[in-house]
Amino acid sequence: MNAPATVTSEAAVTSAASLGALLEKQRAAFLLGGPPTFADRIADLTKLKTALLARRNEFAAAVDADFGHRPSYETAIMEIVPLVQGIDYLKRNLKAWMRPRRRRVGVNFLPGKALVLYQPLGVVGIMSPWNYPLSLTLMPLATAIAAGNRAIIKPSEFTPKTAELLAAMLGEIFTEEQVAVATGGPEVGAAFSALAFDHLIFTGSTNVGRAVMRAASDHLVPVTLELGGKSPVIVEGGFSLERAAASIAIGKLANAGQTCIAPDYALLREADIEPFIAAFAAAAARLYPGGPSDPAFASIINPHHYARLTGLIADARAKGARIIELGAADSSRPHTLAPKLVLGATPDMRIMQEEIFGPVLPILPYRDIDEAIAFVNARARPLALYIFGEDGPARRKILERTTSGNVTINDTVMHYSIDDLPFGGVGASGIGAYHGEEGFKALSHAKGVFEQAKWNLAALLRPPFGRVTDAVLSRLLR
Repeated sequence: MNAPATVTSEAAVTSAASLGALLEKQRAAFLLGGPPTFADRIADLTKLKTALLARRNEFAAAVDADFGHRPSYETAIMEIVPLVQGIDYLKRNLKAWMRPRRRRVGVNFLPGKALVLYQPLGVVGIMSPWNYPLSLTLMPLATAIAAGNRAIIKPSEFTPKTAELLAAMLGEIFTEEQVAVATGGPEVGAAFSALAFDHLIFTGSTNVGRAVMRAASDHLVPVTLELGGKSPVIVEGGFSLERAAASIAIGKLANAGQTCIAPDYALLREADIEPFIAAFAAAAARLYPGGPSDPAFASIINPHHYARLTGLIADARAKGARIIELGAADSSRPHTLAPKLVLGATPDMRIMQEEIFGPVLPILPYRDIDEAIAFVNARARPLALYIFGEDGPARRKILERTTSGNVTINDTVMHYSIDDLPFGGVGASGIGAYHGEEGFKALSHAKGVFEQAKWNLAALLRPPFGRVTDAVLSRLLR
């Protein structure tokens, strides 16, 4: 495990004991200052975007150092671009989202008026992961700011240099009463998840997500959990295997597969498997001409996760799986794992029981679409599902009869970058969603307000009861 960073910014908190005091400090400031105006929120979002762009090269270097190797292009494309576009999206839509929404009232309440006001919750806790330490920290933060909240962030201890830079940047543009960063290891994370936040966002593994939800339940803190899982790919018969392989390869191999919505396993017709293997190998070679030592190919985050992945592969091989390795990693590259395809995987193998989170893809056969659907439905509901096929009955059946967080058709991972779509899991892959208007609503309280008119029909239903009451009831109960 990497050691936690020592952060000197006023926005950083490294003591678990001081977290409660910080929360109360932010809550008191929220109650004193009241909900920020539209102009305040736009200004804060603009500050965040400007600071991010000013430090983009520093962040690329920090992420690269935390991983041992991750190309700056990958950080730019997969973290900074979605962040910039996401912040711009929030700014474009915020005025409409903040506007009170009129609602209808029943005839017996006329001429009263009903509306919904969206108000900030207060203080939001954000627990972010190591795999995309920039975007999965700042996109929830930007959403919290758009909804008018204050926030405390707990980054992963596995990316200490990125956490240190985040704390420094946020400390320059926000006061500690508005945005703060808490650094540290599991003990700080446990204390953080037990705080009485007004909402808690956690991105990470399902097992840790369970612990976070248990801790949050003591204070009835509402949670948004983005947890991942084994996201399947179904390739329909007759679809171009070259096109499918090219999309699956980038979705699986970008960031060395350390993506919560990366394809976890692929289902193909048996006759298509060998041609797909050849197409996938060709696609990987085009993406990374230098193989796993190519400058564009990322390392596994640390030796612990590298050992976990090699353990999954060894377990599969020992139980009879065929492992196809695409190139060999240069021994000078730290904890770098060559891409691998796994054939003959069975349910008793760990690789089919755990989220892989690396450049390893099991390929499984199916006889018909119903069998593929049944295979997916026999397992925990995934964060993402990918379908490669033309519009028709088979594709519609997959969409209708499977349940997943989101779906991308004829590509992989792209739904995450569609700002207007909600992003989140279902069941074991998560609870709640952010991105889009759903993110703003998740971090707001929808306060229903009813305004009664001086003269109103409801007054006719008050005692003393009589013929007027009977007439009104007769009308209402028809």
